[in-house]
Amino acid sequence: MTSNIVLRGLQVGDIGWVAHRQGILYAQEYSWDGTFEALVAEIAAQFVKNFDPVNENAWIAESDGQVVGSVFLVKVSDAEAKLRLLYVEPEMRGTGLGRRLTQECILFAKARGYQKLSLWTNDILHAAKHIYQTAGFELMSEETHHSFGHDLVGQYWALDLKN
Repeated sequence: MTSNIVLRGLQVGDIGWVAHRQGILYAQEYSWDGTFEALVAEIAAQFVKNFDPVNENAWIAESDGQVVGSVFLVKVSDAEAKLRLLYVEPEMRGTGLGRRLTQECILFAKARGYQKLSLWTNDILHAAKHIYQTAGFELMSEETHHSFGHDLVGQYWALDLKN
Protein backbone atom coordinates (compact mmCIF):
# COMPACT_ATOMS: atom_id res chain seq x y z
CA MET A 1 0.00 0.00 0.00
CA THR A 2 1.43 3.36 -0.96
CA SER A 3 -1.11 5.64 0.73
CA ASN A 4 1.42 7.01 3.25
CA ILE A 5 3.82 7.86 0.45
CA VAL A 6 4.03 11.42 -0.80
CA LEU A 7 5.19 12.14 -4.35
CA ARG A 8 6.95 15.48 -4.75
CA GLY A 9 9.12 17.28 -7.26
CA LEU A 10 12.90 17.53 -7.20
CA GLN A 11 14.65 19.40 -4.43
CA VAL A 12 18.30 20.28 -3.97
CA GLY A 13 20.13 17.12 -2.92
CA ASP A 14 17.82 14.67 -4.69
CA ILE A 15 20.09 14.14 -7.70
CA GLY A 16 23.00 13.09 -5.51
CA TRP A 17 20.72 10.89 -3.43
CA VAL A 18 19.24 9.12 -6.46
CA ALA A 19 22.70 8.44 -7.95
CA HIS A 20 24.02 7.29 -4.57
CA ARG A 21 21.14 4.93 -3.78
CA GLN A 22 20.89 3.46 -7.27
CA GLY A 23 24.66 2.95 -7.35
CA ILE A 24 24.60 1.10 -4.02
CA LEU A 25 21.46 -0.94 -4.75
CA TYR A 26 22.60 -2.15 -8.16
CA ALA A 27 26.06 -2.97 -6.79
CA GLN A 28 24.49 -5.02 -3.98
CA GLU A 29 21.82 -6.72 -6.07
CA TYR A 30 23.57 -7.22 -9.42
CA SER A 31 27.28 -6.57 -8.69
CA TRP A 32 27.27 -3.64 -11.10
CA ASP A 33 30.32 -1.42 -10.87
CA GLY A 34 30.63 2.32 -10.35
CA THR A 35 30.05 3.12 -14.00
CA PHE A 36 26.33 2.54 -13.38
CA GLU A 37 26.27 5.15 -10.62
CA ALA A 38 28.13 7.51 -12.96
CA LEU A 39 25.53 6.93 -15.69
CA VAL A 40 22.68 7.66 -13.26
CA ALA A 41 24.47 10.82 -12.13
CA GLU A 42 24.95 11.93 -15.75
CA ILE A 43 21.31 11.32 -16.69
CA ALA A 44 20.05 13.10 -13.59
CA ALA A 45 22.47 16.02 -14.01
CA GLN A 46 21.41 16.50 -17.63
CA PHE A 47 17.78 16.44 -16.50
CA VAL A 48 18.41 19.33 -14.10
CA LYS A 49 20.59 21.30 -16.54
CA ASN A 50 18.10 21.03 -19.42
CA PHE A 51 14.86 20.84 -17.43
CA ASP A 52 11.75 21.83 -19.38
CA PRO A 53 9.07 22.25 -16.68
CA VAL A 54 6.24 22.23 -19.21
CA ASN A 55 7.21 18.94 -20.87
CA GLU A 56 9.28 17.09 -18.28
CA ASN A 57 8.88 16.05 -14.68
CA ALA A 58 10.42 14.04 -11.87
CA TRP A 59 8.73 12.38 -8.93
CA ILE A 60 10.47 11.70 -5.66
CA ALA A 61 8.61 9.30 -3.37
CA GLU A 62 8.91 9.92 0.36
CA SER A 63 7.70 7.92 3.32
CA ASP A 64 8.04 9.54 6.75
CA GLY A 65 10.45 12.07 5.27
CA GLN A 66 12.73 9.44 3.73
CA VAL A 67 13.24 9.06 -0.03
CA VAL A 68 11.98 5.61 -1.03
CA GLY A 69 11.84 5.85 -4.82
CA SER A 70 11.89 8.07 -7.88
CA VAL A 71 11.30 8.33 -11.59
CA PHE A 72 11.99 10.92 -14.30
CA LEU A 73 10.15 11.78 -17.51
CA VAL A 74 12.33 13.38 -20.19
CA LYS A 75 11.25 14.93 -23.48
CA VAL A 76 12.77 13.18 -26.51
CA SER A 77 10.76 15.05 -29.17
CA ASP A 78 7.36 16.71 -29.51
CA ALA A 79 5.88 13.24 -30.00
CA GLU A 80 7.97 11.12 -27.59
CA ALA A 81 8.96 11.17 -23.94
CA LYS A 82 11.22 8.76 -22.10
CA LEU A 83 10.74 7.20 -18.68
CA ARG A 84 14.13 7.23 -16.90
CA LEU A 85 15.71 6.00 -13.69
CA LEU A 86 12.76 4.26 -12.04
CA TYR A 87 13.82 2.90 -8.69
CA VAL A 88 12.17 1.75 -5.47
CA GLU A 89 13.93 1.09 -2.17
CA PRO A 90 13.97 -2.63 -1.23
CA GLU A 91 11.68 -2.21 1.79
CA MET A 92 9.03 -0.59 -0.44
CA ARG A 93 9.05 -3.22 -3.17
CA GLY A 94 5.80 -5.08 -3.57
CA THR A 95 3.77 -2.12 -2.28
CA GLY A 96 2.73 -0.83 -5.69
CA LEU A 97 5.10 2.15 -5.56
CA GLY A 98 6.86 1.20 -8.80
CA ARG A 99 3.50 0.95 -10.57
CA ARG A 100 2.42 4.27 -9.07
CA LEU A 101 5.57 6.06 -10.24
CA THR A 102 5.22 4.55 -13.71
CA GLN A 103 1.56 5.57 -13.84
CA GLU A 104 2.49 9.17 -12.94
CA CYS A 105 4.80 9.22 -15.96
CA ILE A 106 2.12 7.82 -18.23
CA LEU A 107 -0.53 10.30 -17.05
CA PHE A 108 1.87 13.24 -17.37
CA ALA A 109 2.97 12.14 -20.86
CA LYS A 110 -0.64 11.80 -22.01
CA ALA A 111 -1.57 15.18 -20.53
CA ARG A 112 1.32 16.78 -22.43
CA GLY A 113 0.19 15.24 -25.73
CA TYR A 114 3.07 12.84 -26.24
CA GLN A 115 2.23 10.02 -28.64
CA LYS A 116 4.81 7.57 -27.30
CA LEU A 117 6.50 6.86 -24.00
CA SER A 118 9.70 4.83 -24.28
CA LEU A 119 12.29 3.43 -21.91
CA TRP A 120 15.48 1.40 -21.87
CA THR A 121 16.20 -1.30 -19.31
CA ASN A 122 18.06 -4.57 -18.93
CA ASP A 123 16.45 -7.99 -19.14
CA ILE A 124 17.66 -9.03 -15.66
CA LEU A 125 15.50 -6.34 -14.03
CA HIS A 126 12.49 -8.64 -13.77
CA ALA A 127 10.37 -6.58 -11.37
CA ALA A 128 10.74 -3.44 -13.48
CA LYS A 129 9.92 -5.34 -16.66
CA HIS A 130 6.77 -6.71 -15.00
CA ILE A 131 5.70 -3.17 -14.08
CA TYR A 132 6.25 -1.99 -17.65
CA GLN A 133 4.38 -4.94 -19.17
CA THR A 134 1.47 -4.49 -16.78
CA ALA A 135 1.30 -0.80 -17.71
CA GLY A 136 1.00 -1.72 -21.40
CA PHE A 137 4.56 -1.18 -22.63
CA GLU A 138 5.69 -3.50 -25.42
CA LEU A 139 9.20 -4.86 -25.93
CA MET A 140 10.44 -3.33 -29.18
CA SER A 141 14.04 -4.59 -29.39
CA GLU A 142 16.92 -6.17 -27.50
CA GLU A 143 20.67 -5.77 -27.82
CA THR A 144 23.57 -7.32 -25.98
CA HIS A 145 26.07 -4.93 -24.44
CA HIS A 146 28.90 -4.93 -21.92
CA SER A 147 28.20 -2.34 -19.26
CA PHE A 148 28.64 -1.90 -15.53
CA GLY A 149 31.19 -4.74 -15.51
CA HIS A 150 28.84 -7.36 -17.00
CA ASP A 151 27.51 -8.78 -20.25
CA LEU A 152 23.88 -7.68 -20.35
CA VAL A 153 20.87 -7.61 -22.64
CA GLY A 154 19.46 -4.13 -23.01
CA GLN A 155 15.81 -3.75 -23.90
CA TYR A 156 13.92 -0.90 -25.53
CA TRP A 157 10.24 -0.72 -24.53
CA ALA A 158 7.53 1.64 -25.80
CA LEU A 159 3.96 2.53 -24.93
CA ASP A 160 1.60 3.93 -27.57
CA LEU A 161 -0.20 6.87 -25.97
CA LYS A 162 -2.43 7.71 -28.95
CA ASN A 163 -5.28 5.50 -27.69
